[in-house]
Amino acid sequence: MVDADSGWDGRGGSSTSGAGAGGTHGAGPFQGRSGTPALPDGRSAPALADRRSTPAVPDRHSTPALPGRRVAAASLVALAALATGCEPGTATGAQDAPPPVRATRAAAPTASPATEDAKPPTAPTPSPPASTTPPAPTPTPEPEPARTTARPAPEPSTAPPPRILMRTGSESGRVRELQARLRQIGHFGRNPTGYYGSVTAESVRSFQTKRSLPVTGSTDEVTWRRLLGMTRVPTAAELRPPTERPVAAPDERCLKGRVLCISKNSRTLAWMIDGTVVSAMDVRFGSEYTPTREGVFEVFWKSRDHVSTLYDTPMPYALFFSGGQAVHYSADFAANGYGGASHGCVNVRDKKKVAALFDQVRTGDKVVVYW
Repeated sequence: MVDADSGWDGRGGSSTSGAGAGGTHGAGPFQGRSGTPALPDGRSAPALADRRSTPAVPDRHSTPALPGRRVAAASLVALAALATGCEPGTATGAQDAPPPVRATRAAAPTASPATEDAKPPTAPTPSPPASTTPPAPTPTPEPEPARTTARPAPEPSTAPPPRILMRTGSESGRVRELQARLRQIGHFGRNPTGYYGSVTAESVRSFQTKRSLPVTGSTDEVTWRRLLGMTRVPTAAELRPPTERPVAAPDERCLKGRVLCISKNSRTLAWMIDGTVVSAMDVRFGSEYTPTREGVFEVFWKSRDHVSTLYDTPMPYALFFSGGQAVHYSADFAANGYGGASHGCVNVRDKKKVAALFDQVRTGDKVVVYW
């Protein structure tokens, strides 16, 4: 706004300060000819004073024309707006000029508060800075492993191992029962001998494997109880059968007198008196390099606890009939069966039977070996 006592009288003449015709008070930046103010960029602003319809009062001390002052004030407002960088509006006459408004900087628009259902405004995406290095890829989170219920590790057993009842090398009536029971369920393929050898140990291993027991080959308390629960008490014939194989028809040379009738074909020995079989037992013979001799012989020597001087092996209940060849008990035969062979003797694997035979046979009784 312009003060009424500032020296501006609304006329086109100069002020008392000595400014040129049509000029403003002092040498300001808005000088122009004929009272036209100059814009900062050199353009001429429209002379609002020229559009007045009422001339200025010539006398300075007379009452100033009010319309002229209004026009002058409007001109100053327009010039101030141009000087501050605001866009000028369309120039109007003095009568239509609106009241001057102080130029103010536009306030930033206030964002309306987001409601519960409204989607929040999306901020503009900032421009990425100029860089030659590509942004690091966002790591993909690894899927969480499936949760499993951890089971506690089983504690080691502190229970003592079951007691061993029979093992390789054992010899007893219980071993004979073990063999008979194993034979009932198909794990022992021969007659019981009462001796716990490699054949019996392998049969026990077979049984333990089939029943998901610890496979040791030895008969412990657990194995024995399981076997007892699956089998019946063996009969006398099952415990002491005459032979594993059927006894062969006797050779005609065996039908008279007291004869040890030995068949290589059936691998049996029949103790006969006058054509009657008193007892029978399984036997094995020498190998092809040390074969058992065939023919008719006589028992010439009996030795209960004999040991071979040639092979340094025990030959209990030996009944010699031809040189160094004899009928005797063989622990190897009892343990390994027909998997082995003798050095020419007739091996018997049932110790009790051959012991009884030893007591019954006399020196001079006949021995017949045949096919």
